[in-house]
Amino acid sequence: MKLYYSATSPYVRKVMVCAHELGLAERLELLPTKVVPSEPNRDYARVAPLIKVPALERDDGSALFDSIVICEYLDALGGDKLFPAKGEARWKALRLNALADGILDAAVLNRYENFVRPENLRWQAWSEGQMLKVDQALDFLEKNVGDLEGASIGAIAVGCALGYMDFRYADRGWPAQHPKLAAWWKRMGARPSFEKTVPKG
Repeated sequence: MKLYYSATSPYVRKVMVCAHELGLAERLELLPTKVVPSEPNRDYARVAPLIKVPALERDDGSALFDSIVICEYLDALGGDKLFPAKGEARWKALRLNALADGILDAAVLNRYENFVRPENLRWQAWSEGQMLKVDQALDFLEKNVGDLEGASIGAIAVGCALGYMDFRYADRGWPAQHPKLAAWWKRMGARPSFEKTVPKG
């Protein structure tokens, strides 16, 4: 299997954490892939028409995207360990994944706004609106940190979101405002799957 990836992408990290948790990481051939909204990668578009990483090219040549689909596919290969099959545990895990992806969507868009868009075109109120979403989601997680026990897809996704905050937004000091969540992340981040996938660049 071929994984189109960027070493700094938190969505790629989610896939890689899942792969490590499932014992599948060594089956992935990693293909570095550049994706920048202002510079469309036309070659990669033939694999992933949305031109986003990650994408997984399976052995039959077909491609899967985006990260949650790839994670569920890997989970099926690895014995259905990360996605609860039914009941309240499933809904909690999927809700946490959605919340974590929302944090990432807002944080990544804000980074594009402030590091890619020309300075004279940047929209401060829009950036503040994106980071408000992040702050509100972190507040929610602080109040519901008990839902994060275990290594479900929800907990993994939240860990990747917090790792991205540490990587790109360390100056915001989110742990001081969310001590329970920070304590959980310290434990979760010590898992080998997270230690092996720390973003670089």
